[in-house]
Amino acid sequence: MALSTKSLPVIVIAGRPNVGKSTLFNRLAGRRYAIVNDQPGVTRDRKSVDIELRYRNVTLVDTAGWEEDDPQTVFGRMRQSSESAVASADVVIFCVDARSGINPVDEHFAQWLRKQGKHIILAVNKAEGNAGNIAALEMYSFGLGEPYPVSAEHGNGIGDLIEAVLDCLPNEEENDEFEDFENENVDRPLKLAIVGRPNAGKSTLVNQLLGEQRVITGPEAGLTRDSISVFLRDEEGEVELVDTAGLRRKARIDETLEKMSVSASLEALKMAEVVVLVIDAELGVHEQDLQIARLIEREGRCCVLALNKWDILEDREAVRQAIKDRIEISLTQMNGIAVVSFSALTGRGIHKLLPAVRRAYAIWNKRVPTGALNRWFEEAITRHSPPMIEGRRLKIRYITQIKARPPTFVLFGTRTSKIPMDYQRYLVNGLRATFDMPGTPIRLQFRDSKNPYATPSKD
Repeated sequence: MALSTKSLPVIVIAGRPNVGKSTLFNRLAGRRYAIVNDQPGVTRDRKSVDIELRYRNVTLVDTAGWEEDDPQTVFGRMRQSSESAVASADVVIFCVDARSGINPVDEHFAQWLRKQGKHIILAVNKAEGNAGNIAALEMYSFGLGEPYPVSAEHGNGIGDLIEAVLDCLPNEEENDEFEDFENENVDRPLKLAIVGRPNAGKSTLVNQLLGEQRVITGPEAGLTRDSISVFLRDEEGEVELVDTAGLRRKARIDETLEKMSVSASLEALKMAEVVVLVIDAELGVHEQDLQIARLIEREGRCCVLALNKWDILEDREAVRQAIKDRIEISLTQMNGIAVVSFSALTGRGIHKLLPAVRRAYAIWNKRVPTGALNRWFEEAITRHSPPMIEGRRLKIRYITQIKARPPTFVLFGTRTSKIPMDYQRYLVNGLRATFDMPGTPIRLQFRDSKNPYATPSKD
């Protein structure tokens, strides 16, 4: 789907924790975008997605649950993020729980919402059956107009809720900002996933790149629970940044919610074009960092190594070289990987990251001209012939590139399945050095080619 450079109407779903906001978000979006769990406070950052709601293209936003708490606490920071989302909304769906009835926290935030000057739609969730409809009628006391009884889980009442939301949006002919974004002739954004262990500074990095406090940060490990997609535009074009939950060792993941968070992070990595692996430079490379890097390589994604907390180190160059060496020794496919050092907290050095990302992306997309490729190949096998296997020399006749993203080459010859790994590494290293492809995975495939002059066998 092409993304519009024009702003779409923004619909924000807000309410206290565990009333079903994320379930409603997924129901309206038509698929599971947000993690849903019975545990309160699962959603911590606002999550947005461009969708088609009946006949209108809109931006739908899920928010963290509202709670009264000190602004310095996690829940206080979650509330500030949700209030910021409401400030940008054209329509707010205020979600309450029919089963728990009128709640003092709901009353407090209903009063706050009335002062914001926004279109407010009151969605009374979990309103299955007659009991739910009766409970919804009681919600008139909030002073927000007609309550809409719905079941986000089962889909009951969703049609009426959508109609109420659409009635609040400006007419399309009155505002040409809201043209059909499916038909916009704009470049597709580069998709960039930011991954790493918990508390490496991923969310702080995202906020620095955006120049705003878009995702919740703090000293507590594991604040990010779902993958959060945001967009950034600079002079080179648009980038979709995907902030992810921290990836711990599998043996230490024992909660269902964390398993869901890790699953969302892995899915974001697989869907990305470039992956930034954030490492706490003060702690150095951990085995889990190497496991994440192996996963990036296995998925065929290009990678940029991001060394955070650079400002508090003393012997910086030694640390930088030690981290780079350990990555390259452990993962030969990442030889020449781009390394960017910075402080996500102060922003120092951040400006170097996106140019490195775009350089890695260009290498990942690289296609080698056929003539140059074959000249290199002839020189490579002349300089170092394929080895003898079982007393017979392997023959590789020619090479061709069949795809990019990552660069993938097929070699044709006889008994190519027996080519040893050290000779394969020789060829990969030669391709990388000759055609300037540092830090990106290079794939080799081997196929036996038939001799056109061989006498066909007779049956």
